[in-house]
Amino acid sequence: MKTILIIDDDSLVRDSLQDVLELHGFQTLTANNGRIGLELATQQQPDLILCDVQMPEMDGYTVLRTLRQNPTVQTIPFVFLTAWADHSNQRQGMDLGADDYLAKPCSTQELLAALQSRLGKQQAVQAQTQVELDKLRSSIAIALPHEFRTPLSGIFTSVELLRLLLADSEQAAELLPITETIQTAAQRLYGLVQNYLIYCKLEIAIRDPDYKSQLSEELTFEPASTITEVGTHIANRAQRSNDLQLNLENAAIAFPLFDLEKVLTELLTNAFKFSPAQTSVQVTSHVVATTFQISISNQGRGMTPEQITTLGGYMQFNRDIYEQQGIGLGVAIAHRLLQLRDGSLSITSIPDQLTTVTITIPLAPS
Repeated sequence: MKTILIIDDDSLVRDSLQDVLELHGFQTLTANNGRIGLELATQQQPDLILCDVQMPEMDGYTVLRTLRQNPTVQTIPFVFLTAWADHSNQRQGMDLGADDYLAKPCSTQELLAALQSRLGKQQAVQAQTQVELDKLRSSIAIALPHEFRTPLSGIFTSVELLRLLLADSEQAAELLPITETIQTAAQRLYGLVQNYLIYCKLEIAIRDPDYKSQLSEELTFEPASTITEVGTHIANRAQRSNDLQLNLENAAIAFPLFDLEKVLTELLTNAFKFSPAQTSVQVTSHVVATTFQISISNQGRGMTPEQITTLGGYMQFNRDIYEQQGIGLGVAIAHRLLQLRDGSLSITSIPDQLTTVTITIPLAPS
């Protein structure tokens, strides 16, 4: 049964639409303003949205614009149903990504025909998308890892053989540092390959409802110990153990331990990489209502509001000025892992002063 979300501030119109749609086999959700409609659309992810234009708190155009910016709901068919149906209003709605525009009043036949048309097109697009997803998933999961990892395995094995052969050589002192350089470069490349593959899988998963429904419900019961362990390891690796400051609370969270370690590793690595030695990297954690928040702050170069807004995978800011290793996937991977588990990530920054990354994770069910 398809679910239709009706957003309209006129109770008579809303109730009438609900009666007609339920009579013809649809399940319905209703909202009396744009703000509530947006919340319902995000939470319930209906099959189609019927929306008025002129409404209190948030008009229909704002609802549509906001939905089209959210990857989890941006493809839901959206139909305007309004008395404001002149050409300019229709053009504005279509430019924002509306799928159709019905003028009030419309007949039951016109309404049902428009809905069936849009739902049919959406189903065809989803079927084709699923085919492409399956092909891409197969390529990533089978072909790419093998193609990337096999040459790297050969490099690692060759380096170890060289070390054995050079162990008693007169040239050992001169050549062994070269093998270490090769191994370090290969390890860095291996890490980038792993992040690339993880990012690709996450980009597929975030757009694939079936994948999210299959996620395990694994919990982490002592995140503070994981934060301490990961933070200490990364601080020691950066030779900045004295810069790490921890102020942690514990709580059971609805987030797998492996994913938590990955998120913390990416964010803490950035915190130390992009801040100078002998400045603090502060990590705090505490319970806020029904969530667990972890904040990571550093005193590095930071980001402007525009840079935060446009943050995405494969992006590093000021790369021409600051030559840093990596391809900017760390924050994107952390964000996607959190998003898949109904968590979130936010960044606040004062350039050249302070940057704070805050992750929010649901508490484990009591």
